[in-house]
Amino acid sequence: MGQIAVRASRPLAFAVAPILLTQGVRVRRRTPVLPEAAGERHGVEGGPGPDPLAVLVLGESTAAGVGVPSQAEGLAPALASGLARHSGRPVTWRVCANTGFSARKTLTRLVPQLPDEAYDAVVVVLGVNDVLEMRAAAAWQRDVTALLAALRPRLRAGGRIVLAGVPDVAGFPTLPQPTRALLALHARHLDRRLARAAASTPSALHVPSPRIDEPGLYAEDGFHPSAAGYRMWAAHLVDALTGGPVRATG
Repeated sequence: MGQIAVRASRPLAFAVAPILLTQGVRVRRRTPVLPEAAGERHGVEGGPGPDPLAVLVLGESTAAGVGVPSQAEGLAPALASGLARHSGRPVTWRVCANTGFSARKTLTRLVPQLPDEAYDAVVVVLGVNDVLEMRAAAAWQRDVTALLAALRPRLRAGGRIVLAGVPDVAGFPTLPQPTRALLALHARHLDRRLARAAASTPSALHVPSPRIDEPGLYAEDGFHPSAAGYRMWAAHLVDALTGGPVRATG
């Protein structure tokens, strides 16, 4: 997608705002509202052993496991399980997330709630709500940069902050056209700014979102991942953290 088209996402959205508002109302009426996954938001994966790795998953509804019944089927334990298999060490995991949270809300409301712990990996899962709000790209990058600064003191020596790429909403089956196309443009614009924020921050890594475009990878709302979708996404992040092959969104 050309740079000019991507950067024009907000002006285009404002130009067709009546259509987007109408389609938004219809989508909300017909789309089931799924709860956050139930269960404990912390745990351990892998066999017993000394010196466990520690992982935090922070952010919006996908970090909170919306789309699956229990946290055990969500992103964090799947990520921890993959890291445990790769490292041969136990991995503790923790989720701190809220449905509907933007980068700004994560910084101001979730980070202050974090326990006094240090992590080997902090995986930040954000962007969809900022896309839906049509957050300006420069403001989004400022929010993410501030969030990175707040999280760096939480890292252990050699730890990484992983910025999970903004999902390619062009694959979301619940979104009609032209809403889907315009939101996809804006998502790509924000993801490029996300990559810039990571590139300018020591210990930060931007991992482009994998393409989730098969029906079985979505929950019943056609918006959040299913258990299979979370497992696929977790494997993608494990590859990034351990030096495996990582493919960007199409």
